[in-house]
Amino acid sequence: MINRIREIRKAKGLTLADLALACDPPTTAQTIGRLETGMRNLSTKWMDRIGAALEVDPQVLVRSDNQAKAKVVAELGLGEPEALARPREAVLPSEIAASENAADMLVIEITASIGEYRPGDMVWLAQMQPDDAISAMNRDCLVPRPGGRYAFGRLIDQKGTLVGILPAQAGNKQQVIDNPPWIAVAVMLVRPL
Repeated sequence: MINRIREIRKAKGLTLADLALACDPPTTAQTIGRLETGMRNLSTKWMDRIGAALEVDPQVLVRSDNQAKAKVVAELGLGEPEALARPREAVLPSEIAASENAADMLVIEITASIGEYRPGDMVWLAQMQPDDAISAMNRDCLVPRPGGRYAFGRLIDQKGTLVGILPAQAGNKQQVIDNPPWIAVAVMLVRPL
């Protein structure tokens, strides 16, 4: 078995020290480094601690030696794609999504071109309390409406219990929802090519 701690840690943008501090109880960056490189045995206890710190299911921390893996071979910025000096293992979107609490995740499947979305897109959204909506300002959100309907679009306003959503479809007016039970903010887009 090969452990994937380093790949998942890097995909989440954490340093060894960040991960060490996130463990409960906290540990040292040196210990995390030894676990990543296999210099220290990765027990189920360590898998549980590191899985909780990375907010992933502990079983995604290891894979079989025989299991095929996708590799990240280049990075694309404003210019040409640049080859990586050393390819790294790609972390699947579902593993990144596990960084959110899976019970609070919602997914919208796009069936027609709407705004920046294309048919076949899957928009992953993380639920939050309306009181926390300020952190979702100017981001795409899903908000429940009375009668089992939803509003989806850019969160552009919040005043008291009222939230304003600008629909993704062009030409529509702002929708105002009073006292929604939750708001789900877009955190990931999965687009088939």
